Amino acid sequence: MSLNGAWDFAFDNEANLTQPDEVGEWPLEIRVPFAPETMASGIADTGFHQRCWYKRTFSYEKDLEKPRLILHFGAVDYEARVWLNGQFLGEHRGGHTPFWFDATHAAVDGVNTLIVRADDDPGDLAKPRGKQDWQLEPHSIWYPRTSGIWQTVWLEKVADVYIHRMSWTPLLERWEIGAEFYIGGPRRDSLRLRVRLCVKDKLIADDTYQVINREVHRRIALSDPGIDDFRNELLWSPESPTLIDAIVELLDGDRVIDRVVSYTALRSVSVQRGRFLLNGRPYMMRLVLDQGYWPESFMTPPSEDAIRTDIELVKGAGFNGVRKHQKIEDPNFFYWADKLGLLVWGEMPSAYRFTHLSVERIAAEWTEVIDRDMNHPSLVVWVPFNESWGVP
Repeated sequence: MSLNGAWDFAFDNEANLTQPDEVGEWPLEIRVPFAPETMASGIADTGFHQRCWYKRTFSYEKDLEKPRLILHFGAVDYEARVWLNGQFLGEHRGGHTPFWFDATHAAVDGVNTLIVRADDDPGDLAKPRGKQDWQLEPHSIWYPRTSGIWQTVWLEKVADVYIHRMSWTPLLERWEIGAEFYIGGPRRDSLRLRVRLCVKDKLIADDTYQVINREVHRRIALSDPGIDDFRNELLWSPESPTLIDAIVELLDGDRVIDRVVSYTALRSVSVQRGRFLLNGRPYMMRLVLDQGYWPESFMTPPSEDAIRTDIELVKGAGFNGVRKHQKIEDPNFFYWADKLGLLVWGEMPSAYRFTHLSVERIAAEWTEVIDRDMNHPSLVVWVPFNESWGVP
């Protein structure tokens, strides 16, 4: 269930308020997931705002088959604290990465009230901020700030035991796919995990594993007739972006209690004698430096169609990739890059002071970035720093 749309909103420019009950008035309405600095949000206030508050209600009905309620945030810049029905759910630091809370204990049947506090000191140069300016008006090569919620917020009902996370690692030399699955909830001896991989409705693997603990690590052998043409058809590249559909089911006995539909791909990247290799062969990258900013919505894409059109324009101009400069892009961008065939360099937004705090912040958030995006075949290069920005 998406929570995008209209929220009550209030600025707290001096960061004087700390708890939801201290917010006496909600004078503004904001359109989430757009930041308050943007025209798309309905506010378009580019001033200095150290703290802002969000509130909205939603209806919820408890489900016996899916009793857990997970609250997801795509990204909140920079620090978020979250309450549901007056109960504190938790906090997250890092302006570009997703986080979630198990809201089951705080949710009630009927109307629920969700409140988010977002702290984003505009003058803090020791946090990863990318191209967001620290001056009141954008100067030189920097852009307006993005504060608070700037990616999708949504609710997910899941079973008491569920598939929390998974990752894929293509192993071309062995013609296998490495798979890791992380199970949320209490362990049961009766749990099994079934994985099916298909290409264009053709089944290429069907495996079932006993769930011994919360992590399942396996190598999935793919059907292989030993013919090069068949293998080449399965390889992912910008010219032939073949995706492998993945259906993962968690079973309790014979009953399916959770099901995730995803995808992966077969591709390898390496460097040999100074040359970039894609699937073991030299490959010339022709890249665009892509800032990822939009006129009316800044770092938030205005729509999924806009993302797809942007990628089609890049490919139509004769390029086969982009370097996403100083921005962690919306996950939907990577989906379309995978599907349409576009190489991506993923780059960490810089801080502008080198301190113990900035190093700690970058290391923590960069790890979350890799966790989020490592499954995408389109992402072929990681860029932890830009030039000498924020380093001695």
